[in-house]
Amino acid sequence: MSEGNTKKFLYINRKAPHGSIYALESLEVVLIGAAFEQDVSLAFLDDGVFQIAAGQDTAGIGSKNFAKTYRALGDYEVRKLYVERESLAERGLSESDLMPITYEDEDDDYAEKPSIHLVDRAEMARIIRDSDVVLSF
Repeated sequence: MSEGNTKKFLYINRKAPHGSIYALESLEVVLIGAAFEQDVSLAFLDDGVFQIAAGQDTAGIGSKNFAKTYRALGDYEVRKLYVERESLAERGLSESDLMPITYEDEDDDYAEKPSIHLVDRAEMARIIRDSDVVLSF
């Protein structure tokens, strides 16, 4: 696909990772978008911040634990995961409660760099406004 056809896709995740299909569906759609070489970003707001919380264990609820898939996003060139700082704080979480999600930067001798970027609500609003396509889950 030529660079002129690349759109900025933003997938907004607002739901907890389990108890509904939203989180898993979002992740699958993200991987599809990335396969078509689009500029893909994810945003985690509200209870969506729990999707990338460290130490998820679904054994007791009989649900598939797909959390580890987020760590593979860098392999699909999905390198921008925006987390709303206020949503974390409102749920008693901090950045240290999140999974370490990184990617290898081939332009920097494959240095490992963080994919998660904490942003405040004003910055999140700008990111949403600057996206060509916004899909909310």
